Amino acid sequence: MTYPTTTAFFAGLFALLYVGLAGWVVGGRLSGRTLFGNGDEALTRRVRSHANFGEYIPFALLLIALLEAGGSAHGLVTGLLVVLLVARLLHPVGMLAPKNSAQQFACRGGGIIATFGVLIVAAIALLLRA
Repeated sequence: MTYPTTTAFFAGLFALLYVGLAGWVVGGRLSGRTLFGNGDEALTRRVRSHANFGEYIPFALLLIALLEAGGSAHGLVTGLLVVLLVARLLHPVGMLAPKNSAQQFACRGGGIIATFGVLIVAAIALLLRA
């Protein structure tokens, strides 16, 4: 096994994005004077964007790191990480979009579909290596 350098680099980017999302939630809490709970719909969207990131990214990074450490092609690893990063940047944009708008479907829906795609491809690639 080798150290998953590419995944580690992207993990750093994802950590910064996670902190940015957390700051976005804190800002919403402070401006709405909501210390507990989800408050209004705008704060709920921020909270869910942050939570959704925390629900999917650790597992996706683990799968991709295992692929990289196990010697998978650099192109596959980098491709999965780039798609995951774009997906996770799109998702909060879609969460802020007007309900049932094209932007909501493209960004939120596209973000989660791409995230699922990364998880599925990484899982299958790992199973094929086993």
